[in-house]
Amino acid sequence: MQATAYTYDPESRSGQVLLDDGTPVPFDAAAFDAGGLRLLRPGQRVRIETEETGAESGSESGSGAGGDSGAGRRITLVTLHTF
Repeated sequence: MQATAYTYDPESRSGQVLLDDGTPVPFDAAAFDAGGLRLLRPGQRVRIETEETGAESGSESGSGAGGDSGAGRRITLVTLHTF
């Protein structure tokens, strides 16, 4: 799934991305570290992988489309989007 870097704190290595529908979704240091990045600037296009939070088992990026894009998901990986 693609998103745009919105905020990033280099000290905590956490921040938020904006999904294409404008929904902000936070990520933690573990997700940032999993992507192998050293720095992230607001506005950069990124690829994210998510897993469902709560009841059912996790799912990879790209699952589900439409309303509630950020609800019930946790970002597990943030890396730069490459073409």
